[in-house]
Amino acid sequence: MALAHLATPETPLDDPAMVLAAARASQREADAAEVRVMEAAVAWCAMHPAESLTESASWATMQGFGDQPVGLAGDGAPPVTEFAVVELAAALGKSLDAGRAYLSEALELRYRLPKVWAKVTGGDLPAWKARTIARKTLPLPKRGAAFVDTHVAHHAASINPAALGRLVDEALVRFDPDEAERVRFERTEARHVTIQTRQVSFDGHVDVWATLDLVDALDLEDAIAKGAGRLEALGSREAEGSRRATALGDMARRQLVLEFDTDPKPIVVHVHQHPDSDAGEPVLDQVVRAENVRGFILSGQLAEWCTRAASNTNGRVTIKPVIDLNERIHVEAYEVPDRLSEQTRLRDHHCVFPWCTRPAFAHSQVDDDHVVPHNRGGPTATENIGPLCRRHHRAKTHGGWQQTSPSPGSYHWTSPSGTTYTVDHHGTHDHDTGPPGNPPEQ
Repeated sequence: MALAHLATPETPLDDPAMVLAAARASQREADAAEVRVMEAAVAWCAMHPAESLTESASWATMQGFGDQPVGLAGDGAPPVTEFAVVELAAALGKSLDAGRAYLSEALELRYRLPKVWAKVTGGDLPAWKARTIARKTLPLPKRGAAFVDTHVAHHAASINPAALGRLVDEALVRFDPDEAERVRFERTEARHVTIQTRQVSFDGHVDVWATLDLVDALDLEDAIAKGAGRLEALGSREAEGSRRATALGDMARRQLVLEFDTDPKPIVVHVHQHPDSDAGEPVLDQVVRAENVRGFILSGQLAEWCTRAASNTNGRVTIKPVIDLNERIHVEAYEVPDRLSEQTRLRDHHCVFPWCTRPAFAHSQVDDDHVVPHNRGGPTATENIGPLCRRHHRAKTHGGWQQTSPSPGSYHWTSPSGTTYTVDHHGTHDHDTGPPGNPPEQ
């Protein structure tokens, strides 16, 4: 039975699998329609290039009263005529500002993000997600946009806003260092701690917020957490958030002389080597990944933190052994050793359930899972261990999901209703285009 006929009076949706199939079909139809609108918008702009104004220039145009060329997307995207934007915005039922924004994103995709655009026109990426990516890359130089296009295209459907923001920041650092330095300086100047003592609620509470250097923030978090823990040990029955607030007040009353036996919070960083494209020699990346925070830092910032740690009597820098992500690690026990855990988490980056992006190094929320259970002969080895966040671990164990691993870092999933997915370094791939029960397309 065709999917388009599932939701008709003749075929009521009284079967759970058919309900899911109908919902998926309707979503695909909506996504396809949105892509057609975007393709039409790009074609409309191509019919109204800025060059067309020079052929029929008038006094009004030259004086700024008539039609004008406007650049909507980043460097490399062609400008169009202003009045063409006005007409298309009206045709789409959008305000002029909304129409300009829509065309900016469409042109950005078509001319500066060709790999992402191909995913959109090929039906592999919803247009709204592609526009979100384009919105972020508009300020980047041409090479920066190309960098984002290359790195995001394969997993554009599953990338979350925070990860996209970090990738755009990395492109800015790599390809427009002067602008990145200007932004870094602005953010340094923007550090603050604000206490709203003039806006007190009737029950005596005020809001506090701050923007801190990462190292300072980690140390403050450690101090507050230990203070809240001590209050609980002393018998406090307040909620954790309330105890944390009290701990912060205790710190202030002690004039910031911390009595919580606080050690500086460690930052684990991974400095990667890659072969130089010309000489083939190993080269250290200038972008350094921090394990216990989501994001990256510049190698210069790392050097500054190391210098600060060396000058601090309580500071320390720990050098860890290099981990080869291609090495096979195997042990006979059920328990996953630290070296194997770190290797597979570095390899997979996040929970390997379809569409999940929870970071692999969120140790309190992510488990080292045996793809093939250990009690069924699954080895505790590189090819059989993958990070699963707690709720998706439960879904696999108790919810009827099936998982296999064709190769290290690649995972095949089958849902309880028969939908199949593959999760790998390129993101999540949904294999099914028909109703549950039909074989997936190859």
